[in-house]
Amino acid sequence: MNQELIDKQVIVANSRLADVEIKMSDPEVVTDRQAMTDLGREHRRLRTIIQAAEKVTELDEHLQQSRELLNEEDQEIRDLAQVEIDELTPQLERAHNDLQLALIPQATEDTRDAIIEIRAGTGGQEAAIFAGDLFKMYQRFAETKGWRLEELSSHPSEMGGFKEVVFAVRGDEAYGILKYEGGVHRVQRVPETESQGRIHTSAASVAVLPEAEEVDVEIDPNDLRIDVYRSSGPGGQSVNTTDSAVRITHVPTGLVVTCQDEKSQHKNKAKALRVLRARLYEQALEEERAKRSASRKSLVGSGDRSAKIRTYNFPQGRVTDHRINLTLYRLNEILNGSVDEVLEALQLAEAEERLKDIE
Repeated sequence: MNQELIDKQVIVANSRLADVEIKMSDPEVVTDRQAMTDLGREHRRLRTIIQAAEKVTELDEHLQQSRELLNEEDQEIRDLAQVEIDELTPQLERAHNDLQLALIPQATEDTRDAIIEIRAGTGGQEAAIFAGDLFKMYQRFAETKGWRLEELSSHPSEMGGFKEVVFAVRGDEAYGILKYEGGVHRVQRVPETESQGRIHTSAASVAVLPEAEEVDVEIDPNDLRIDVYRSSGPGGQSVNTTDSAVRITHVPTGLVVTCQDEKSQHKNKAKALRVLRARLYEQALEEERAKRSASRKSLVGSGDRSAKIRTYNFPQGRVTDHRINLTLYRLNEILNGSVDEVLEALQLAEAEERLKDIE
């Protein structure tokens, strides 16, 4: 993104911030809860842009001063200046990245909570174990962000992990950050059950949905077919003596959601409806994105959940994200929840792509 465009967007943000602050002090607006919520969200985004721009300016000025000191005759001063330059250069690069991220035209759904569905794919029991590893990764990542994770539905595997697990992540812009995780995740490692030490390749698919409110998606009860049955655990054994498990089929779309984790049929139905509502909402968003971005394919929102997005290679200790050709030799750290570097790189790539619409 060229500097002229960045400067232009910062000027626009400054001007818009002044307008927003005037509106937020309007007595008629103050009593409008929804309007104040929307303005507050916009105010935070604009302040983030301006603060990021101020940080870039501050670091850039400091760096220029340090470079001028390289012309001094005193060797000690030149050495100290070089140390400062070595420290400030990566800080300035990071500040530029932060500013570009802040300038992303934010989609409304990015501010929402997320619902994530992980399903074991090819690889049998090893795929289920890997699905469990991904669940733990997101669980730990949520903890580092101060987010709350709520398990909605799960089907454990006999040897550990999950055939399927669905959970909600509640936190500031959870969907906007986690949406890049949607797609097929592949693992290459030697399974514990492998006696010959051969490396196996397994996979799990991840779907990330923005959580929807009832006002976002109207579901006609007449469009639903609701079946109840007894919950089952690994191997199919019954784990409940009552018909508490719920399967909801949305007849017009054919979408099916099941939930059996709660002992209460009512609670299982409520959770299943949350997932169904999120799927229907995402479906509507995908149709809208397709209309807006028919000319080029985005990193996210492509709707192709069969696309291989990332490989976790245990023998080499590396993680590769295939969308941006990013390879990090930090596999254990990433699986322990340190996904920030991957997600930030994806956010930056998405920012550069989306800002082409502004240029």
